[in-house]
Amino acid sequence: MNSRERILGRVRRALADVTPDERPYEQAVPRDYLRAHGERTAGETVELLAENLADYRAMVHRADTEELPRLVMRLLAEHGSREVLVPPGLPEEWLAAMDAVRVPDGPADTARRLDRVDSVVTGCAVAIAETGTLVLDGSPDQGRRRISLIPDHHICVVRVPDQVVSSVPQALERLDPARPLTWISGPSATSDIELDRVEGVHGPRTLEVILLG
Repeated sequence: MNSRERILGRVRRALADVTPDERPYEQAVPRDYLRAHGERTAGETVELLAENLADYRAMVHRADTEELPRLVMRLLAEHGSREVLVPPGLPEEWLAAMDAVRVPDGPADTARRLDRVDSVVTGCAVAIAETGTLVLDGSPDQGRRRISLIPDHHICVVRVPDQVVSSVPQALERLDPARPLTWISGPSATSDIELDRVEGVHGPRTLEVILLG
């Protein structure tokens, strides 16, 4: 018996007296923890998200549907991006003004090939205001997990207020745990060595978030 089997065995024994007909699992395992720290309006939640994203050194921009294509074009041009990785389900209108070369997310692409791509543009599944976190779940407008981890520049579009929640518990209620979830809080960084901050260790050095709405 390996460690996994031992742990699952303990879980099954602990829940042996719980039957769906008599006591649903949701009642047997109460989840009465705090859902959010105080009541906020939708606008206040979005403002808190923007503040915490900036604290994590993400660059925050705002745009409406009409302004978005020009903003994406400008951000890519400022970064000097010649090739841009594009998930298969990204709305075409988001890149309507872009003049860089599009690189589709393909299963045959190697990590070395993706490392030559300058930028990636994605949507997101949910954004968490209290932690300044973006969550990607592999949906068509977000692509596979690796495309947000290898290119050095990531532009992530968040639809506000629809995709913004206050807290992690509220985000978990929206997310499917069976999907490949990527949680992003600012650009990739570590301070493991002598507490010196180094960015771009296991993901993009530059994270730009567009709040669309």
